[in-house]
Amino acid sequence: MAPIGQLTQPTARLDALARARQRAALLPDCLAEARRVANTVIAGWHGRRKRGIGETFWQFRPYVDGESLSRIDWRRSARDDNLYVRDREWEAAHTIWLWADQSPSMLYKSDVALVSKESRGLVLMLALAEILSRSGERVGCPGIMEPVSSRNAAERLALALAHAPVQTTLPDLGQIGRMSDVVLIGDFLDANETLDNCIGPAARRGIHGHIIEISDPAEETFPYSGRVEFRDPETGEKLVAGRAETVAADYRLAWLARREALAQGVRRMGWSFLPHRTDRLASEALAAAHGRLSGIPATRKAALA
Repeated sequence: MAPIGQLTQPTARLDALARARQRAALLPDCLAEARRVANTVIAGWHGRRKRGIGETFWQFRPYVDGESLSRIDWRRSARDDNLYVRDREWEAAHTIWLWADQSPSMLYKSDVALVSKESRGLVLMLALAEILSRSGERVGCPGIMEPVSSRNAAERLALALAHAPVQTTLPDLGQIGRMSDVVLIGDFLDANETLDNCIGPAARRGIHGHIIEISDPAEETFPYSGRVEFRDPETGEKLVAGRAETVAADYRLAWLARREALAQGVRRMGWSFLPHRTDRLASEALAAAHGRLSGIPATRKAALA
């Protein structure tokens, strides 16, 4: 039979950045259909607007006896008979660490997928960096780029990835501070214990995290029949199935059981789990990831849709 899929060439980082910005530009429209959830992007990713120390004007309010006279805005007060104070907005930029798997298994793309897993993972990571940076958040990548608060954070991350060695193992989260969020994107085909050993210590230190599992539709549906040779892209090991269709049902059950065990382990540590297939639009996973980072429960997201 004809091959179902193939390994692709690694995605150019700047090409992924261009596609990521296209997806990011679509996000406000996608969320508008979900009852204007995009307003959280305009007000700040986490909706933390309040009076405090900062550079951005927030509001005028009446002067209260006992406050320092130096806080009075005399220009505004001259308009009527009241005294007004100029309040500034409290700025509390959050640190978000983004990481996308670049191991050989991520290069797989079947004939029914839109892109390779690696390409989709990079686009999602850079799109999140683009939107987070618009909200004034600090964005970093473990082992690749220290957190920056910059409007061009996505471009800086893409350039850092282009010049860094390819990461084929889960990142070291040991140096990440408690008041941070972590987003890990990959296929997570290694043993669940590998992921547990990565995120377990971080979760116990109070770090919030989110797992986005990227899969190819062929990996889930197993559309193979006849004699098929399967090859592990990382180890080179081969497995020949004489009649692949005879194991399809058992394979699908095993795949779903693996995913459920992975999801339960992640959620048990207090992290969120989001599966995403490469035959779906990147904007779907992007909107769902926005909900996770914004603290919107899945039930509320469904009600808003």
